Amino acid sequence: MSAPILELANVEAAYGPVQALRGVSLKVERGRIVAVLGANGAGKSTILKTISGIIEPRKGQIRFEGEEIGGRDPAWIVRRGIGHVPEGREVFPFLTVEENLRMGAYTRSDPEGVARDLEMVYGYFPVLKERARQEAGLLSGGQQQMLAISRALLSRPKLMLMDEPSLGLSPLLTREIFGIISRINREQGTTILLVEQNARMALAVAHYGYILEVGRIVMEDTCENLARKEDVQEFYLGVKAQGVRGQRRWKRKKQWR
Repeated sequence: MSAPILELANVEAAYGPVQALRGVSLKVERGRIVAVLGANGAGKSTILKTISGIIEPRKGQIRFEGEEIGGRDPAWIVRRGIGHVPEGREVFPFLTVEENLRMGAYTRSDPEGVARDLEMVYGYFPVLKERARQEAGLLSGGQQQMLAISRALLSRPKLMLMDEPSLGLSPLLTREIFGIISRINREQGTTILLVEQNARMALAVAHYGYILEVGRIVMEDTCENLARKEDVQEFYLGVKAQGVRGQRRWKRKKQWR
């Protein structure tokens, strides 16, 4: 088996005195979609921010293609081949759609390649081409999410970090966005590390998954196997378990910790 494109080993991170990650270790194989699931405040977004250089790890190693990148400058990390689709989209509202997309390509020096990639993302999201000259702040939430994904693609990432792509979207748009995520992985070969609260959709498109709880990885497996586990069904998929749920819930939570 080839070495993983990304590997975290015992990573710890904090916001001042508040520790957000507690010895997180995970691997992302090249060409795969890996999901990190967990409740609000579990530390999911912190994992992505630490990888992309927004937060400096206090301890542990982050290796991308075998090279230590922990604590490096975010712009350097983008040039190295990691794109980040942030939670809440964070488009530039007063720039046009096309200007936003070209901002994603600011590290590149191949205008012909950028032009080809613009057409590629317009193929995934035709509405962006229709609104290329419109200010991004006037787009709907779903269209802004499409723009954020496309902007990251314009950096030609080897690894794309995606933070809550379904946040605030209707079920119909959520299915559309996840369908495109799967296509990008399949057609472009882009490796994706996906943070998502919609466990059902994430497990449907990802190959491997991790469950994060209070800054710690408490479970990992293929997504197919995770979807079969009673704990995951009960706590993340909304499937009621048989028996006395309160007693089983307490016992499982104690075991996970």
